[in-house]
Amino acid sequence: MRIGAWEVTSLQTGRFALDGGAMFGVVPRVLWEREIAPDAKHRIPLALRSLLLREQDGGGRVVLVDTGIGATKWSERDRGLYAIDHTEHELGRALAAAGLAPEDVTDVVLTHLHFDHAGGATTQDADGALRPTFPRATYHLQRRNLAWAHNPTERDRASYLDRDFAPIQAAGQLRLHDGPVEDLFPGVDLFVSDGHTEAQQLPIVRGPEGTVLYGGDVIPTRAHVPLAWVMGYDIRPLGTVDEKRQLLARAAREGWILAYEHDPEVAATRVVETERGFRAGDPVAL
Repeated sequence: MRIGAWEVTSLQTGRFALDGGAMFGVVPRVLWEREIAPDAKHRIPLALRSLLLREQDGGGRVVLVDTGIGATKWSERDRGLYAIDHTEHELGRALAAAGLAPEDVTDVVLTHLHFDHAGGATTQDADGALRPTFPRATYHLQRRNLAWAHNPTERDRASYLDRDFAPIQAAGQLRLHDGPVEDLFPGVDLFVSDGHTEAQQLPIVRGPEGTVLYGGDVIPTRAHVPLAWVMGYDIRPLGTVDEKRQLLARAAREGWILAYEHDPEVAATRVVETERGFRAGDPVAL
């Protein structure tokens, strides 16, 4: 899909699963299981979707938003725990299918450093050494999220893994931002959210053709569009509700496309506002 200076594509980089109750917080299971059915271990299937932005009309940037869970650093135990599956989709293969090699990526925007978003940002070689997956890229992150990743709380400590970001820092490839950014690249802004974790940044791509919002972990699936449907993982759930209200009102009013990082079936939809609140509209190809 062409949006302004960019060709915007959703890339599937793998699948995994998380506890359904944790993914939906206070929403009763009898409601959320109608949207995404759990397995025998009460986990729901989730996609790992990155967003690829390729600058058109002579522009040279190739921007990747989030990198999935990574395929090289997981033990067999943890692969089973999170049902990590790269048999059909994997980041390197997805890029190759788009005609790209890791060396072609100029910029990586990490919404935040949780392992299912930043895991593919680094790679473990056969000898155990860790290195940035994209050797020529500048990695973009909020400064406060990096600080939080270095000193997480007991509540979210397991979500931040040093192996996903320390090699990027060591290589000097990390660029830190302080708050919302207008025109990080032409027509690409960053919205900063503090509900799910400290300083998550969501790209908003805008142009004459419309606007695409990458929902990250503020709105990870279609089922999370209603305001009260927020994750039990969120460190400030009421903050997530307020952030969703702000984003969804504008998305519904202006016809934005909402790209989902974790929806197991649909890459994107528009947003519809009704008397009962917000809901996901029909799927949009992305």
